Amino acid sequence: MSAEHSETPVCIAGTGSYVPEKVLTNADLEKMVDTTDEWIVTRTGIRERRIAAEGEYTSHLATHAARKALEQAQMEANEIQLIIVATITPDTLTPSTACYVQQNLGAFGAVAFDISAACSGFLYAMKIAKRLISDGAFENALIIGAEKLSSFVNWDDRSTCILFGDGSGAAVLRKATQPDDGAILATEMGTDGRQTHLLNIPGGGSACPITIENADKRLATLAMLGKEVFKHAVTRMKQSAEKVIERSHLKPEDIALVVPHQANLRIIDAIAERLDVPYDRVFTNLQKYGNTSAAAVAIALDEANRSGRIQKGEHAVLVVFGAGLTWAAAAIRW
Repeated sequence: MSAEHSETPVCIAGTGSYVPEKVLTNADLEKMVDTTDEWIVTRTGIRERRIAAEGEYTSHLATHAARKALEQAQMEANEIQLIIVATITPDTLTPSTACYVQQNLGAFGAVAFDISAACSGFLYAMKIAKRLISDGAFENALIIGAEKLSSFVNWDDRSTCILFGDGSGAAVLRKATQPDDGAILATEMGTDGRQTHLLNIPGGGSACPITIENADKRLATLAMLGKEVFKHAVTRMKQSAEKVIERSHLKPEDIALVVPHQANLRIIDAIAERLDVPYDRVFTNLQKYGNTSAAAVAIALDEANRSGRIQKGEHAVLVVFGAGLTWAAAAIRW
């Protein structure tokens, strides 16, 4: 029996998500860069994405999603003991975005911090929070994936600007005390730092501060080697999903829904095929939002939950990958 099966069970008590009002369509992008709607849809599956308003920051997006998750969990902000925000687009390098979220919510009884694991961040946060609750350090946790990627996109680079959008998703985790509470059955995460060059934001950190001399080079924007990322993503997502499925003693037919990272429809198709799960049991919403990094799987989970795609007692598998390279998966009984 794995260590996770012998721990105090932890369940998801509520989910929430938020996307900005402004829609940026492929037709809009046709006017900005040399691309077409057909080219974007064929290669990615993305039709539109959301862009944060002026003066709307990552912490604001995160707060909106958090409030919805708290409402569904029937909890007040002052009851939350732990806040983890997964983001690569923080409001400020310090303090953490989680501190701003704590302030916005009035959750002053909570410990709050950020983690940076790119698109894998929400499931990294889930594993951390699950462990801390199981160990008795906290009774509950609010985990959030939130990104304002529009601030870090080179809008002249047609290979990357078509991919990304803004948004946030959240979940409240707590100890499972009732038989029908559900549980996070197994979690998995991994990293391969040999692939840091495949997807990064090279400027803006201590290695390459933005200065007057380099300000025009757009070094604080996302850069990606797409074909290499695709290859690693499919392999690592398959491996991590298989591990949590095995440790949860599930078979493909036991899985009601697979919720993958929303980066590229080709990757999602490949994962569904390799996991031997029918495509009608795979949740996708990237056509509406593009890749929202740490927020993507969290938004998808909330939409699947609220639309009834996953029902109480059913099993879901979440699987992601991101820059680092990082990857993660979770098997959940809803």
